[in-house]
Amino acid sequence: MLKIIAFFLVLATLLGVLTGCAGTPVIYMTNCTCPTAAPVVEAPAEEAAPAEETAPAAEGAVKTGLYIGANLADSKSATAEENGEAKYDVTVVAVAIDDAGVITDCIIDSIPASVTFDASGAITSDTAAAVQTKNELGEAYGMKAYAGAKYEWNEQAQALADYAVGKTVEELKNGAIGEDGKAKDADLATTATIYLGGYVSGIEAAAANAAHHGAQAGDDLRLAILASVSDSAAATAEKAGNAQLNADVTVLTMNGETITSCTIDSLQAKVAFDTTGAITSDVASGAQTKNQLGEAYGMKAYAGSKYEWNEQAAAFASYVTGKTVADVNGIAVNEKTAPTDADLSSTVTIAIGGFQALVTKAAQ
Repeated sequence: MLKIIAFFLVLATLLGVLTGCAGTPVIYMTNCTCPTAAPVVEAPAEEAAPAEETAPAAEGAVKTGLYIGANLADSKSATAEENGEAKYDVTVVAVAIDDAGVITDCIIDSIPASVTFDASGAITSDTAAAVQTKNELGEAYGMKAYAGAKYEWNEQAQALADYAVGKTVEELKNGAIGEDGKAKDADLATTATIYLGGYVSGIEAAAANAAHHGAQAGDDLRLAILASVSDSAAATAEKAGNAQLNADVTVLTMNGETITSCTIDSLQAKVAFDTTGAITSDVASGAQTKNQLGEAYGMKAYAGSKYEWNEQAAAFASYVTGKTVADVNGIAVNEKTAPTDADLSSTVTIAIGGFQALVTKAAQ
C-alpha cells in the first residue's frame, strides 16, 4: 500500500512540472509553443519585454490592425538625359475587426513620394517639402484633372473601405474584385475604377495583424501618418547617396476624448545611389517597417538599448491608452523629448515627440 501511495505522489508531482501553455498538460517541454520566450526560467519583471496585450478581451471588444506596405520598384537610375528617381508607393490600411472575423471599420490611405537625383549623384528635388498622403491631397492628387477619372483616389479608396465593413476577409476577397484586381461588384465598380487588388491584400494583412489593444465596438477608428524625405542626402566619393522616406503611422480608437487603443509603427524606406546616379540598392524587395524588423532594427545590438524600437513603441501605445490627447501632450519629457515619467521611461528611452504629434494628428 505504501508503494502505491508513493507512486501516485510522484505522478502528481510530475504532472505539475509538465504543465505548459495556459495550464495545458504537455508531454515534452521542448516542443511547447508558449508565447513566452523562456518558459523554463522566467526573467525578472524589470527585464521582461513590455506586453502589448495583458488581459483577456472584454465583452464587446474589437481587434485593431495595421498594415504598411512599401513598393520601391518604380525607382530608376539617372542617365545623361534624365534624372534618376527614388519612387515610393506606400499602402497603409487600418481595420477594426470583431472576434467573428467581421470588419467593423476600415481606413485606406497611401503615400506617394519621390526623390530625384542627377547623373552626378546630386539631389534635384526639394527634400524639405511636406509629404502628403493621397487622402490628404484629395483632388490635388489629380485623377480627375489629369486622368479623366470620375472619382478621385480618396473617394475610390473610401468606397472600398465602406464595402469591406460588415464582411469577413474571405467575403471581401470573393466579392470585391475579379481576377484582374478590379472591382467586380457592380455597386463598388460605379465608384472604384482603379486597381484594387493591392488594397484588398492590405486589408487582409491588417486583419491578420489585428489584436485586442482595448478598443470596443462603436469606438472611432483613426489613422494618422507623418511622412518626410528630409533625411535624404546626395552621393559623395566617400559615401553613397540616400533617398529616404520616413513615415510614422498610428492607429487609434477613441471613445469621446479618451484613447481606447493605440498602435504605432514606422517605415524607413531607403534607395541608395552612387555619384553617377546609378541606383545601388535592391528596390525590388521593398522595405520593412520597424515593427516587422523587430530586433533586426538593431537598437539592442548596435545602440546598447535595453528594449528594441518595437517594444518601446508598444510600451508608449499601452501607456497612452485610457488617456486623453491633452494627457499625452502633457507627458513630461527632457530636452530631447525622451520621457522623464518614471513608469514610462523605465521602458521608453527614445524621443516621443513624434509619437505625441502622431496622436494629436489622429485625434483631430
